Amino acid sequence: MLLTVDIGNTNILFGIFDSENIVFQARLSTDSSRTSEQYALEIKGICELKGIGLDKIEGAIISSVVPDVTNLIKNAVKFLTGVDSLLVGPGVKNGLKILIDNPAQLGADFVACAVGALEKFQYPCLIMDLGTATKISIIDSNGAFTGCIITAGVGISLRALSGSASLLPKINIDLENCPVYGTNTVSSMQAGIIHGTASMLDGMCDRIEEALGKKVNNIIVTGGLSKNISNYCKRDVIYEPNLILYGLKAIYDKN
Repeated sequence: MLLTVDIGNTNILFGIFDSENIVFQARLSTDSSRTSEQYALEIKGICELKGIGLDKIEGAIISSVVPDVTNLIKNAVKFLTGVDSLLVGPGVKNGLKILIDNPAQLGADFVACAVGALEKFQYPCLIMDLGTATKISIIDSNGAFTGCIITAGVGISLRALSGSASLLPKINIDLENCPVYGTNTVSSMQAGIIHGTASMLDGMCDRIEEALGKKVNNIIVTGGLSKNISNYCKRDVIYEPNLILYGLKAIYDKN
């Protein structure tokens, strides 16, 4: 079995593959004040809850945008399984052609998501990753990473809104049905953040296609907040919460 781990600014997503299939995936909070032993206890507990024996883990791969936590997780995995984790970064084969100004600066999360998209979907395609930041990656007709957009994520926007306006509360955006406009403070904020983000994503897809001079074949939505927003997009999008894990699996296989 293969352990795949993506360390983001807010959450750590990890999943276990048995051959080509994900046995399960789970999330932990990203916290640099924790120790490797604390992370090891959490990972061990979740694996036991899911009925997975750690002695069956034969390999591990990690992508990270939080350097302070990378070694904590790497050491936790080593302690639990005896396996040295492969870290996504320069020098690691990924099969992705990167056409940005400085390819070495492309984050491991962008790389893994792009590789996952190439493995599972027809390109050209767009990857909308809704996490701490909201990101859209562009994969061109040749399967090359040709650029991206980065803007404030939903959580950051909400914290800025409620933190800067003393009368605006913290709100929940995990809704099955959100009206386009609200009739009270909470519903108005929910409408603004959910439909506003969905409209931004729809509009950016239109503009990116205009810049490319062609329609894309697929628009993939992933990331921790993607389920909350994707249902409200007018564009035809594909929700794939495990895209980055599939990408990590593919990168591990290439190495």
